[in-house]
Amino acid sequence: MLKKLVLFDIDGTLLTMGAINRSVLVDALQEVYGTPGSANTCNFAGKMDSNIIYETMQSAGLSNAEIAEKFEHAKNTYIEMFRTHAKESDVELMEGIRELLDKLSGYPEVMLGLLTGNFEGSGRHKLRLPEINHYFAFGAFADDGCHRNDLPPVAVRKAYQLTGRQFSEQEIIIIGDTEHDIVCARAVNAKSIAVATGTYSTEELQKHHPHVLYENLSRTDVVLNEILQSSIN
Repeated sequence: MLKKLVLFDIDGTLLTMGAINRSVLVDALQEVYGTPGSANTCNFAGKMDSNIIYETMQSAGLSNAEIAEKFEHAKNTYIEMFRTHAKESDVELMEGIRELLDKLSGYPEVMLGLLTGNFEGSGRHKLRLPEINHYFAFGAFADDGCHRNDLPPVAVRKAYQLTGRQFSEQEIIIIGDTEHDIVCARAVNAKSIAVATGTYSTEELQKHHPHVLYENLSRTDVVLNEILQSSIN
C-alpha cells in the first residue's frame, strides 16, 4: 500500500526555534572546548550539527584531531543542555504544518520521516515541544552521516527496516527550506519541494531548481496534491 516516502527537514521547514538553538550551542562549546569559536555568527541554515561543531571550532584554531577528541562530549553536552533549556514557548510551528501533517498521516500510502541536519536527541526534542514528534516514526539525522547527501539512503534503509518496503527514487519526496535540501534530493533523483519559510528567499531557492517551490506550506490541498501525484514533473 505504501507508495510515497515523504521526508521533512526540521528547522525552517516544520518550525523555528528563535535564538535558543544558537545560545545553547555557544554555551556547550564554551564548556567543552573553552571557546564558542564562530558559533555566535556562523550560518546554521541547512548544515549538519556535526559539521557546525567542526566549522566553528576550526575558526578558533583547533585542529580536526583536537575537535574529534572532544566531539562526543560536545555533542552530548549540547543535547543535554538543549533538552534542559528549550521550552515550548521557544518553538513556532510554520504556517500550515500541523494541518498538513494531520492530513498526510491519514493516507495509508504515505510514510512520513525526517531528513535533518539535527542530532536526533535535540531534533526530537524540538518536535516534542509542539507535539508533532509522533508523526515521524523514523528519521535520518546528523548522527547518521557526515554530509547531508548521505542521509537519503539512510532514510530509505530505515523505512525498509520498519515496513519491508524498498522505496524507489520516484517515490521519495524531500521537503526543506535550503539549497542543501534541494541538492540532497537531486543526489538520489528524488522530488524536491522547497519552501521559503527559513532564511532563503523564493528567489534564492529558485536558483537551485527545486521541482516545486512554495512561499509556505499553508495551502494544504495544493501541497497534498503535489505530494500524492505519481511522478516528478
